[in-house]
Order: sequence, then C-alpha cells, then structure tokens
Amino acid sequence: MKIVIVTPAGARTRHGNRHTAARWAVLLRGLGHHIAIQRSWDGAPADVMIALHARRSHDSAVRFKRVCPDRPLVLALTGTDLYRDIHADADARESMRVADRMIVLQDMGREELPPTLRGKTRVVYQSARAVRVQARLKSCFEVVVSGHLREEKDPFRTAAALQHLPAASRIRVAHLGAAMSEEMAREARQWMAREPRYRWLGELPHGRAQRRLARGRLMVISSRMEGGANVVSEALAAGVPIIASRISGNIGMLGRDYSGYYPLENEKALGQLLWRAESDAAFYRRLKAQCAARRPLVDPQREARSLRQLIADLDGKYVKSRRP
Repeated sequence: MKIVIVTPAGARTRHGNRHTAARWAVLLRGLGHHIAIQRSWDGAPADVMIALHARRSHDSAVRFKRVCPDRPLVLALTGTDLYRDIHADADARESMRVADRMIVLQDMGREELPPTLRGKTRVVYQSARAVRVQARLKSCFEVVVSGHLREEKDPFRTAAALQHLPAASRIRVAHLGAAMSEEMAREARQWMAREPRYRWLGELPHGRAQRRLARGRLMVISSRMEGGANVVSEALAAGVPIIASRISGNIGMLGRDYSGYYPLENEKALGQLLWRAESDAAFYRRLKAQCAARRPLVDPQREARSLRQLIADLDGKYVKSRRP
C-alpha cells in the first residue's frame, strides 16, 4: 500500500512529532508499504493517509477525504490536540469527525475524547530502541531533563527544585533540548548563572541525546501536557527511572500506581522527590522496578504489530466497501 504520513514538523527539526513520523515510516516500510512523509499533502494519490496533529494537519486531512472519500484517513492525536485544541478549536474537531481511525499514544488519551469517538480510536505506544549501557558519573548524581524549552514543557521546574535539596545532595541537572524562543534561551542562561548545579546543553543529535539520557541516574519530565512523550519511551527502554509531573499523559505512560509523580508546577515537591530517589536506595529500586514493568509497552515489535493491525483493519474494511 502507498501511505502518506503528514506531520507539521519539518524534516530538519527534532520535534517529537517528526520523530514519530520517521519511526512509523521505518516500521511501515518494514511491513512492505511505500511511505511518503510530507508537511502538507501534495495531492498525489495514496491508499491511506496518517495525519499527525488534528489542528495543524487539518487542511491536509479534509482535502484528502474530499478528494479520496473511499480511502481511509488515520488521525494521530498529539498532546496539544488532546489537552487543548480538541476542546476549543473547530478545525481540530472537524479533523476528528472526518477521520476513519484515530490514534492516541497512551491509555489515558482515550478518556479525553467524546464517547462517540472512542470506538474508532486505537492506542499505539511509541517505541524506543535500547542504547548501549553508559557508565554513570561517580562525581555526582546526574539527573537528565530532555525536552525542548517551551511553555508546555514547564522547562525550568527542575532547575527551580534544586533550591529545595539539602546540602548533602550531589544532584546535578543536565538539560537537553532546543530553546523555542530567544526568551527561553535567555532564561536558561540566567538559570545557569545563578544555579551552578544546572546546565543547559541545547539541542543534541538524537543518538547523542539518547546516550546522554542513558547515562543519567534519573530522568525528569515536568510537562504541563503530553500526548505520550517520546522521551519517556526512551527512558523506559534505557532503564532510567523517571520522575514525572502528575498529568494524564504521563500517567498513561507510567501507570496510575507509579511512585515517581509530583504535583504539577510544584518545585518543592519535585525537590523532595529527587532527594528521596538519591538518598533512599529502596525507593530508587522501586522506581527502577516499576519502569522495568512498563518497558514492554515501548518495544519496537509491539509498536509494529499495533500499526500492522491498524492498517489490516482499514484495508479489510475499505476493500470490502470498494467491491462492486
């Protein structure tokens, strides 16, 4: 089958949506399909469209259904879709209405949808390949924050939490990710100037960023909204325990009973949790065990099976509908 994947993220960017599109292209090619990735649909015939982002891919989605009404449209919902746009944006809601199937990236995502749309929605966890085990620093307890600097990520919450650590703490924070504005870059430099335990490293090539994450003793995801973060999948695959803001998208990835949540935007609670992970060996082992139990969810073979089943269901439905 010829499948076109539409993502608003450009080829040179390292946004999560672009990673998702590129990974799905590899998996679907492995299943024998012909794949094109486009920022906006070019109008060329395709058997299936997979559109990432209900609002930003709206034009491509509705044009595809208008031109190819007998071909299936799959809509993958991002974090800003689920937790903002579909509740307020008419284009995002129309994209959901015209889609034949929808994808959410973790179990809690379906709960954000109207009951009438949940039946056509499938959960596909994003996978990550494990990187070679990295030697951890002995000079400190390294905590990694991996995410671009933008408001949705609450990017400086971990830096703010450092003031709440006791004097005995050896925690140092390495922050990986590009600044999405000069204002964000300036704030990161200000944090480094006044907090020597915090370092912003900027955007690294993906492989290098994965290795740096795998070296850490903890990973913090402090986001205000997430559809199902790539970096959580990467941390699970690398065996790095996670400290996460208690939001729906993180709970859907790590489970309702996970021990490593802190209240959103609460740097004092985050600091206390970081210190507990550093100082309490039993608690750290519990986080590792809970993350290990979730690791099968991000296995690449599982993601490939999910996509294969989705395409097979659509192919069966639409082959039948096109028969004379």
